[in-house]
Amino acid sequence: MSYQFILAEDTGSVMKITLNRPDVLNSFNGEMAGELHAALGRARDERGVRAVLITGAGRAFCAGQDLSAVPPAVDGKLDLGAMVRATYNPVIKAIRELEKPVVCAVNGVAAGAGANIAIACDIVIAAVNASFIQSFSKIGLVPDSGGSFFLPRSAGLPMATAMMMLGDKVSAERALEMGMIYKVCAADSLATESMALAGRLSEMPTRGLGLTKRLLNASLSNDLNAQLDAEEAMQREAGHTHDFTEGVAAFREKRQPQFTGE
Repeated sequence: MSYQFILAEDTGSVMKITLNRPDVLNSFNGEMAGELHAALGRARDERGVRAVLITGAGRAFCAGQDLSAVPPAVDGKLDLGAMVRATYNPVIKAIRELEKPVVCAVNGVAAGAGANIAIACDIVIAAVNASFIQSFSKIGLVPDSGGSFFLPRSAGLPMATAMMMLGDKVSAERALEMGMIYKVCAADSLATESMALAGRLSEMPTRGLGLTKRLLNASLSNDLNAQLDAEEAMQREAGHTHDFTEGVAAFREKRQPQFTGE
């Protein structure tokens, strides 16, 4: 499939998706969101893809919504809820429902929906010059793209509240301190380090990683008893995988396992 606003390339068992509107800091229009959703669907369906890496072209990761692409109001009213439902919600759901590891490499500013798409990914690595901005309050809007769900759970409610109400820029180092992201690295090594991380994940027992992701999703709403039941069910499923059999055999034979994601 050809894309106009993203790049999607298979690098071994990793699909690298690059938001590719650098002239507008990779801000979203509806078409780019649709292409990202489609690429995530292809990553889900292709057995050879065992991990995904999302990053941005140029000097930004994503500046959020392209305001020039917002349709004009009719009779002084504009249904932004419909835009969120059509544009951003499908992308967030696709990231969380994709039972393969999704790494986000934040190469510059991540603002608004861009920041929240980043923190919806499984593992976030950022360049030292990257930043995160909950910019919605600056134009009278509320956080979308799952931000009000994920940010309080990673940074804590008091910090998430301050970020969302004040709209202050948060550096990559500060985001790391708060637990929003996994790692910070030098800007010139981000591409190499993020691809190495995604490649490492792709060589692991990715069926088990997908089940782990399903458990983590469930943990966001389950009580303890429900989560224990979910762990029991997922462990049963993991125990039936080829990778579990291979992992045990490799341990007993004192060799490196050869996982297939099955």
